[in-house]
Amino acid sequence: MLRLILSLVLPLSAVLAVTPRVLPVLRRLKFGQTIYKLGPESHQAKQGTPTMGGLILAGVVAVALPLLHGAWFGLEDFGLILLVFSLVSMAIGFLDDYIKVVRKRSLGLVWWQKVVGQVAVGLVFSLYCYRHPLVGSRIIIPFTAMEWDLGIWYVPLMTLVIMFMINSANLQDGLDGLLASVAGVGGVAWAAVALISGGAVAGLAIGAGAQYQNLAVFSLALSGACLGYLWFNFHPARVFMGDTGSMFIGGATVGLALLLRQPLLLLLIACTMILSSLSVMMQRVYYKLTHGRRIFKMSPIHHHFELSGMTEPQIVAMYAAVTGVLSVIAALSLWPVG
Repeated sequence: MLRLILSLVLPLSAVLAVTPRVLPVLRRLKFGQTIYKLGPESHQAKQGTPTMGGLILAGVVAVALPLLHGAWFGLEDFGLILLVFSLVSMAIGFLDDYIKVVRKRSLGLVWWQKVVGQVAVGLVFSLYCYRHPLVGSRIIIPFTAMEWDLGIWYVPLMTLVIMFMINSANLQDGLDGLLASVAGVGGVAWAAVALISGGAVAGLAIGAGAQYQNLAVFSLALSGACLGYLWFNFHPARVFMGDTGSMFIGGATVGLALLLRQPLLLLLIACTMILSSLSVMMQRVYYKLTHGRRIFKMSPIHHHFELSGMTEPQIVAMYAAVTGVLSVIAALSLWPVG
């Protein structure tokens, strides 16, 4: 229990301590956010705000994990694999931010460059899960004791899920504190899922309980880092996480879901992230079919709420509350299995 508490408190405290020292460095390096000109007019005032704060999140989580375990994990450890996967996902976002910040090109990487990188990362991680004895091709169906064997379709389907979720997290990072608050709440939810699931499988496979505990520690470390980061990212934000941070969070979120064999729980815990992507897809399809008409005032949908009169803190509070309620439902869905 003490380790779980420290998993949340240590990264939270570290982010609070480190960020004030990193912000002047980001300003000195002129790592300022370039604001997309077609975004809400009110966002133009955020031009030049230090970005790439995701390096703080990822760095704190990466350093905290071995401290919480006393040493680096074994090569077969879920915690290490998840950390590496999240960091590689982050690397794609870092390249995107670098192009935006250094080359002053607000759209960053070309779309196909992101796709190639995410497909490669997704394939490798999906194959790892597929071949791992504690994961395999079976996914758990929430609220039941049933499993769904995807067989050879597991790898391509999960690769698509990985790409979708990384981009969903990226799209949700459009308001001050939005993604950090949702990820902070979601991290606690994934920790609960890991602990409940670990109790259910501990007697079925040697070492399974420890592996799931490692995922719980990772989840709480991510949550603590995000909650600490909120102190600096809440409106008006003093730093943005950039694609560096959003893709780290997206990778961590979908990685947890796959290792826990619970990708369907993404529909609950990561509901608001998914909604961000779906709103963009719906907007584009409807725009083309109707020759210029729109469903939303702007997509992703959090911008629609913003242009409808809600303030950024109100939208963030709403998203965090929705994530919290759905996270409780997600945790309750495991009791029939346990």
